[in-house]
Amino acid sequence: MAPARREVLILGAIGAGAAVAGGLVGALALQAQSGAADLLAAPFRDLSGTVRTVREWQGRVVVCNFWATWCAPCQEEVPMLVAVREAFAAKGVEIVGIGIDQAAKIEEFSKTYSITYPILLADARALELMRRLGNGLGGLPYTVVLDRLGVVAHRRLGALTRVELEGVLRGLLR
Repeated sequence: MAPARREVLILGAIGAGAAVAGGLVGALALQAQSGAADLLAAPFRDLSGTVRTVREWQGRVVVCNFWATWCAPCQEEVPMLVAVREAFAAKGVEIVGIGIDQAAKIEEFSKTYSITYPILLADARALELMRRLGNGLGGLPYTVVLDRLGVVAHRRLGALTRVELEGVLRGLLR
């Protein structure tokens, strides 16, 4: 005997609900293993002194770029990050710079380079956070791209190219 239409719809709805729940549980498990949960929850001060977390931008694709004012590859990367933010902000992307340096130096650097994306100030604890995110060497720049669910989608030790970053972002925005 063929199942009634109502039974098929109910079973389909139960299956779809299970798939969604499984996807969310899987995303949370990936966050925990990748260090993403730590990154999302870590408190940082911004240039005005307000405590913020990366979780603020969850729901967007977030490019978290760890850098320092004295880092030559970081200096080269900043104009590209500003341009990519301008090109992708309306599509749901945010660039977040996490500076590992003295606040005054980071503020001066941000003005000199006309940085338009949010800048957060990190301290020595950021080195341990970067290690949990996969940067065992602790080198800079180090970039972690989080998808809309807050799962690590891409990591890069060293300067990103615009082509590489835009390719990652396009893949996540589909």
